Amino acid sequence: MIYQLGQTEKAAALFAGWQETMIWSCMQGVMGKIYVNSLTDPVSAMAILGDFCFLTGKPDKEMVLYPFGPADREILIMIPREDAWAGQIEACYGKRAKKTVRYATRKEPDVFEEEKLQRIVEGLPDGFSLKKIDQALFERCKELEWCRDLVRQYEDYAAYCRQGLGVAILKDGEPVSGASSYSGYIGGIEVEIDTREDMRRNGLARICGAKLILECLRRGWYPSWDAQNTWSADLAEKLGYHLSGAYTAYEVMWKNPEE
Repeated sequence: MIYQLGQTEKAAALFAGWQETMIWSCMQGVMGKIYVNSLTDPVSAMAILGDFCFLTGKPDKEMVLYPFGPADREILIMIPREDAWAGQIEACYGKRAKKTVRYATRKEPDVFEEEKLQRIVEGLPDGFSLKKIDQALFERCKELEWCRDLVRQYEDYAAYCRQGLGVAILKDGEPVSGASSYSGYIGGIEVEIDTREDMRRNGLARICGAKLILECLRRGWYPSWDAQNTWSADLAEKLGYHLSGAYTAYEVMWKNPEE
């Protein structure tokens, strides 16, 4: 049996030392959920937040196949802490599990050069404007597929104000690039950056990222960055982050998982 864990401290030993802020969000009860194979003495656990699933402890087939929602999810990103979990994912999902490489960055609160970041922000091209994500922009991002992940994990704008933060670049009144909190935890956020396809390669993501980092620093928050690909890793380094290494993840096609 798989159970949702209310007293998350019971899974603390299983997740200990895993430097992923989305796990921290779940363990802190801020966002996301923890699932275990036993409510009293768990040996297998997973943290679920948005499209991410972090697996730790003793590999458990039932946990890998657990049908957590939403039902319309297209892709679930499964991250195995141990190699045996990776084998379980491949065995359960076969070709529907695409093995990928992601890049973690070090958690270094004092690494950012604020003057450098401000110069990046000041490089905003003519014809564009940069502003914080207010309620109107929050609702607009919810409507647009390309930037929905900037705010998707927040039930409403009030929750976003409490747990999140974001900025967007606008052209002709419409968002074309943005940097925001995919998730929040006590003391920081996990950064999400997106740019509309026709506006890419104009340096807009870099400007948004720099502005978001500055806003986080002013609040005393840490802007954690986990890179989906080498492009994201390169951008992170340009903004001051240092990579801590690559790791394996699986993009699992989630629609109709029973098929």
